[in-house]
Amino acid sequence: MSTDTDQARPGPSNQPATNRHVPRRAGAREWGGLAVLALPTALLGLDVTLLYLALPALAEDLQPSTTQALWIMDAYGFMIAGLLITMGTLGDRIGRRRLLMIGALAFGLVSVLAAFSPSANVLIAARAALGVAGATLMPSTLALISNMFRDAGQRGLAFGIWATMFGLGMAVGPLVGGALLQQFWWGAAFLVAVPVVAIVLVAAPFLLPEYRAPTRERLDPASVALSLAAILPVVFFVKKSAETGLSSFSLLILAVGLGFGLIFARRQRNLADPLLDVRLFGNRSFTAALAVLLFGLVGVGGAMLLVTQYLQLVLGLTPIAAGLWMGPPALMMIAAGIGAPLLARHMRPGYVMAGSLAFSALGYLLVAFVAWLPGLTLVLSGYALIYLGLGTIAALGTDLVVSAAPPEKAGSASAMTETVQELGIAVGVALFGSLTTAVYRHGILTRIPDTLPLDLSTALTESLWAATAATPAMPADLVDEARTAFTSGMSVSAAGAAVGATILVLVCARVLGGSPDRR
Repeated sequence: MSTDTDQARPGPSNQPATNRHVPRRAGAREWGGLAVLALPTALLGLDVTLLYLALPALAEDLQPSTTQALWIMDAYGFMIAGLLITMGTLGDRIGRRRLLMIGALAFGLVSVLAAFSPSANVLIAARAALGVAGATLMPSTLALISNMFRDAGQRGLAFGIWATMFGLGMAVGPLVGGALLQQFWWGAAFLVAVPVVAIVLVAAPFLLPEYRAPTRERLDPASVALSLAAILPVVFFVKKSAETGLSSFSLLILAVGLGFGLIFARRQRNLADPLLDVRLFGNRSFTAALAVLLFGLVGVGGAMLLVTQYLQLVLGLTPIAAGLWMGPPALMMIAAGIGAPLLARHMRPGYVMAGSLAFSALGYLLVAFVAWLPGLTLVLSGYALIYLGLGTIAALGTDLVVSAAPPEKAGSASAMTETVQELGIAVGVALFGSLTTAVYRHGILTRIPDTLPLDLSTALTESLWAATAATPAMPADLVDEARTAFTSGMSVSAAGAAVGATILVLVCARVLGGSPDRR
């Protein structure tokens, strides 16, 4: 992608950054624009934790199946992951500020639809539509930051603030969600987006300059279709195999997705204006940083889902209490998002990321030990360490990816960082949610008495939230057994995430340790 030229300001600042020996430092307008961009970023973080907290109340009202519940959680993330690069290219053509405003308006309208969904299927459709709208927001925010902040030090700090605002949204989400659920119904969690969207629509024209690429890339519909055809079958494979085990059908679906992925990659190599420039993966640091973002977010996505359910369904906390307890650990992400770029000025970013991921691995292990040492302190301590790693890799990983790409490919690289992060969270929800469900069902099936009525037996087998929703008809001892089975499943998932985080520590130290510092 070529360097942007259509900037709102006239004069010398309108020249491409690559033509100047000393990059122009950002001024008051750029920092004010960053504040505007922080709003949709925080909203996306808010949306994550709000919905996790609302899931038990939502499930009691809409009565979704386990598969429907998982689709409610991750349809949003998968649609974002599948369309981010497409929307990044569209933003180059029509203007990134314009795309941001269109996406914000759509996000607000669809949020109202989601809030008043009468059934699980309608909510799934609304979540998917929110994903489409969210896909227009995310590349716009990060691409605009990369254009507005040309100085490397300022850009690194801006990326850190970007990651911090996402963390702030996640930290405030449980508090806001808990308060809303205490007073209103689960749909109120979606209506939080409406005032945020209104502020963005009013402020963006005044504080955000418009950016367009001088050479407008042609949007290739076949590439868009191929990217979705590659992602969605893989998603189905993860869900189906975790729910029912490996089968010839699920493996066939996986093969179809991988086949479309190969066709997609081959088409991108032959296009003059590819949707995704696959040659970027030839850069070792670029590929390694993307891998760390992808697999690092897989564990985080699973942890966010499981810990919120543990607090409410196992420990019996009310939504407001769960929200209050989840707030402090999420603040660790904010500290890391600001602190990591500053620390990276004195040591190589790869080593900073490796150290923070080592703490995350320890955090996953603490969560895994909850099966033997149940309680609030252990799970929240582990959760805080997980967030510490998340804030670091979100800030430094994004900077490494954008910096490793050529200047003319900065927009494409920005979209890819967000693609892998959203895909990582969505895969984590699907993978660890399904793995926990599989362990839960294996543990509970042997404990169901033959005399239990069919409807209660079905609820008990379905999931923990279905079993707790069936009280007081459900025998108390069976509810306790269900809580024990769920905790065992969560421990297995957390142990797997600890192994993954340890591998990422080695990748950061060995591959990204050679990346230059940001002094």
